[in-house]
Amino acid sequence: MDLYEYQARDVFEKYGVPVLAGIVADTPEEVKAAAEKIGGVVVVKAQVKTGGRGKAGGVKVAKTPEEAYEAAKAILGLDIKGHIVKRVMVAQGARIAEEFYFSVLLDRANRSYLSLCSVEGGMEIEELAVERPEALARVEVNPLTGIDKAKAVEIARAANFPEDLVEKVSDVFVKLFDVYKGEDATLVEVNPLVRTEEGDIIALDGKVTLDDNASEIRHPEHEALEDKDAADPLEAKAKASGLNYVKLDGEVGIIGNGAGLVMSTLDVVAYAGENHNGVKPANFLDIGGGASAEVMAAGLDVILGDPQVKSVFVNVFGGITACDAVANGIKGALETLGAAASKPLVVRLDGNRVDEGRAILAEYAHPLVTLAATMDEGADKAAELANA
Repeated sequence: MDLYEYQARDVFEKYGVPVLAGIVADTPEEVKAAAEKIGGVVVVKAQVKTGGRGKAGGVKVAKTPEEAYEAAKAILGLDIKGHIVKRVMVAQGARIAEEFYFSVLLDRANRSYLSLCSVEGGMEIEELAVERPEALARVEVNPLTGIDKAKAVEIARAANFPEDLVEKVSDVFVKLFDVYKGEDATLVEVNPLVRTEEGDIIALDGKVTLDDNASEIRHPEHEALEDKDAADPLEAKAKASGLNYVKLDGEVGIIGNGAGLVMSTLDVVAYAGENHNGVKPANFLDIGGGASAEVMAAGLDVILGDPQVKSVFVNVFGGITACDAVANGIKGALETLGAAASKPLVVRLDGNRVDEGRAILAEYAHPLVTLAATMDEGADKAAELANA
């Protein structure tokens, strides 16, 4: 789960990371009141979960409450990369002398954490990483030891911070890692981390991504951070049914058992779609090991509720859950959904009791169901039907 900037600011403050005052507001009137309370120069910042706010006009400096009011009128309702601004944060202004960049993230490929750091922060950090990668220090962080003072100093020096700043910024790095570890995050990013003209180091803008796997048991308080109104309704529906579902921008609905198989299916469907007018996968949906009628019905109900979906590819390898159980699950799902099941399904079964599973579906002879012998065949047929 990605946090909004104001939520990240609050989490930073909880762990002692130096931040400026910030007040959330939903209307121009609330923004004006917040600016009056904070006093002095403020910055009105759109709260959306995407980058590029500044370039899109979603960040404005206001010297008076009246200017803050006008800034809010311009920002609220703004469309930033498909995200409509419904809320802003009124942040205390700062006299910035220098901008830096710091992040710590989960490095899955190397099974460790990774810190990225640069003395050149700001909006163009992405371009910096591509055009001048030597300006962005990459320091591996051992998950068992994390970022202590010594490691933080190593990161600061690797990023070419001047010695007179190493002590100050390294203290902040340690606190930012406390956020990362304490909240079970997969990303903690500050851009920019600034030195003010007064010499203070402040996290001016933060991004935090929390690991949903830790939320239910380790961090039940994280549920309060979720913006349910902004959640995709199909993803919310799938979550309520206990399904691992991610909506994508395509036309072929995907159901599989096991994350690896589903990921492979996405690739195969995308490849097959190149021969059928470029159709693409519409979702990731892993039903795990329990392909019962109830689970299958819930999965199909979510996928068929996506108006972009034109066909569905069910790709299952029978293991602990045998293929005949899966076939009965599909049959039961179609009977449960009735008229709501109105789009063609291509089903590929393999593995444990595959012959029995195929026989069940062949005998059922549902007009929407097409059996495929292989994954490639099934992907091609699903893409063809989506393009029809």
